[in-house]
Amino acid sequence: MATLKVAAVFTDKEEAGTLAKSSQSLVFEASADTTAHLPFAALVLGTSESLMDLKQRTDVGLYLVNERAVLNQPLSALSQDRRPAITGIFPMVANPEIGPKAADTHWREQHAPIALDVHTAMTHYYQLSVLHRFSGQDWNGLALCCFANEDDLRNKFYDSPEGKRRVAIDVAKFADTKNSPRRVVTRLV
Repeated sequence: MATLKVAAVFTDKEEAGTLAKSSQSLVFEASADTTAHLPFAALVLGTSESLMDLKQRTDVGLYLVNERAVLNQPLSALSQDRRPAITGIFPMVANPEIGPKAADTHWREQHAPIALDVHTAMTHYYQLSVLHRFSGQDWNGLALCCFANEDDLRNKFYDSPEGKRRVAIDVAKFADTKNSPRRVVTRLV
């Protein structure tokens, strides 16, 4: 199932939290106390029209995304107790050899089944495919890989060394691994 949403990305957790509350949106905050080394500190995700007013306030980027719920229900359909505890957010820049459209198709059709097969501890999996960039970083997608706790995300991300290799080989087919920013470990607050 796919849903159109607005994703606003910030370096300031407090600013993101305030805007998420006022727009009745979800906010994913970096679990790290210090975030200067990360590509972002918070991601606000929602459907409120007021999110479009954030163009001047988002310092990382503002995007129209297609939320694909690959594993579990759409985020907005989940009750508070069924929402993910810890989410690794992976910004993705498309592999320039195939371009954004082919990269998105590969991500959806080829990579998603591999991810589900290899990330056995994952509780939820969402692909935020960027349909339009209003401002900020030139990203083509954001993968939301969710786990029950941070230890599972950090230490049980792959089912095996072979699974890790499978994922790496496949990601290189659709993503620009040199220009895609590093993962940000977040909590849904």
